[in-house]
Amino acid sequence: MRNFLKLRKNRSYNYTPRYYQGEGSPFKIEHKLDKYRTTAHTQRGIKNKISSAMEDLKNEGDRNLKIRFVIIFLVLVLIFLFIIDFDLSIFFAP
Repeated sequence: MRNFLKLRKNRSYNYTPRYYQGEGSPFKIEHKLDKYRTTAHTQRGIKNKISSAMEDLKNEGDRNLKIRFVIIFLVLVLIFLFIIDFDLSIFFAP
């Protein structure tokens, strides 16, 4: 009865890989690019998301990317207006 109440302890092994030549534990799962990401270790919450978004807006991005985005957006808007048969002549009428 006395052994029935005792819990068995897990066995522990002190294993290290033979040919591992690196820093830290070889068993730690970490993505290779996590140290370069800005969003890898951010805390959750609305306040932190808004503050990180504001900091991203402060950084000036690629000018060509912004121009390309505006052109693609305008083309998609024109395609949408064409699909719903919007009359564009109201903008060009004298």
